[in-house]
Amino acid sequence: RDGIFITGTDTEIGKTVIAGGLAAALKASGVDVGVMKPIATGGMPPSPSTSGIEGELPGRLVSEDAIFLKHAAQVDDDLELINPIRLREPLAPSVAAELEGLQIDLKKVDTAFDQLCQKHEFMVVEGVGGIAVPIQGDFLVAHLAQRFNLPLIVVARPNLGTINHTFLTVEFARSCNLDVHGIVLNGLREDMAGIAEETNPAEISRLTNLPILGIVPFDGRLQQQTPDSSFLSQFMTEHIHWNIL
Repeated sequence: RDGIFITGTDTEIGKTVIAGGLAAALKASGVDVGVMKPIATGGMPPSPSTSGIEGELPGRLVSEDAIFLKHAAQVDDDLELINPIRLREPLAPSVAAELEGLQIDLKKVDTAFDQLCQKHEFMVVEGVGGIAVPIQGDFLVAHLAQRFNLPLIVVARPNLGTINHTFLTVEFARSCNLDVHGIVLNGLREDMAGIAEETNPAEISRLTNLPILGIVPFDGRLQQQTPDSSFLSQFMTEHIHWNIL
């Protein structure tokens, strides 16, 4: 299985944008790429803007992350495959499932992943929250990456505090025998950047002995639900050196 697992140092760190950007870049380079968001929380009820999206089931929760990934990769896979588990509350999956009285079916996740791997030559998989977020009991996001046997890209903030969060994330991943491919610093606001933003990349690379694959500036166009895929590909290729194939 060829692919990459996108994790982050926190929630709302921009994992979806980076995962979608990678998928768009691979697609533009001629790679048959598939995308997956195995588990999503904070699912939204279907709305006029999402109705009619291929793969959506009437009345089911919709994952905005899965819609973004599907659009970025320009795939025709059903959302049920891309995102087999959707939970309503924007919480850790273990907590969100308990509140809904549900049991997360990991076999459903495995089946969807296997089907997507059979369809595509390379998979981009986005985790949920940070790497130590509990999915079910003591089963964490890190164990999901183990289950898929995929290396990681860690998405981190560029500003003050990110050294600690990034170093801890990488060390925990390594303690789980996961291969960390590199780090992307996402959301740099250049007009507000100071000495922390200037010095963090080199210090993080030194501490983790990992490459900083890219520093991605904030761009409002990336906040759209379905940004232009050619723009997304070009933008991410300009700011990130993937080197994953």
